[in-house]
Amino acid sequence: QLYREARECLTLLSQRLGSQKFFFGDSPASLDALVFSRLAPLLKAKLPNGKLQQHLKSLQNLCNYCTSILSLYFPWDGGESRPPPHPAGSAGEAEEDPHKRRNQLLSVLVGLVAMLGYAFLSGIVSIQRGGVGPAGRQPIAMEEEEEEE
Repeated sequence: QLYREARECLTLLSQRLGSQKFFFGDSPASLDALVFSRLAPLLKAKLPNGKLQQHLKSLQNLCNYCTSILSLYFPWDGGESRPPPHPAGSAGEAEEDPHKRRNQLLSVLVGLVAMLGYAFLSGIVSIQRGGVGPAGRQPIAMEEEEEEE
């Protein structure tokens, strides 16, 4: 009973799609996303019982529909060509984001400046000016905040 209803549903979807690219014309709608999310796994997955999958494969317009969406929105999954995997730290990673090191360094510096600014503004750290010491250095004292009870 369940397989029969599922086959009927697939047949009705095929009839509704007809020769259109998407269910409501030339651009995808939320229905296309929903239908694709159900059809693609059914079409691509290896199933223990392939009755429903065979029926879907017999509906050529639904197969073309899935293939079209895969190649349009997921070119690395739907087509034959996949981007080659890059091992971590390889030159391919540097090509992918040439400014990665710079961005990491800037992130660390911004975080450090923010923390130091907070420490100075909240009074956790303060700089006291004093006389010049024997080595020509000015002493820097750190004050501790006392908790109010």
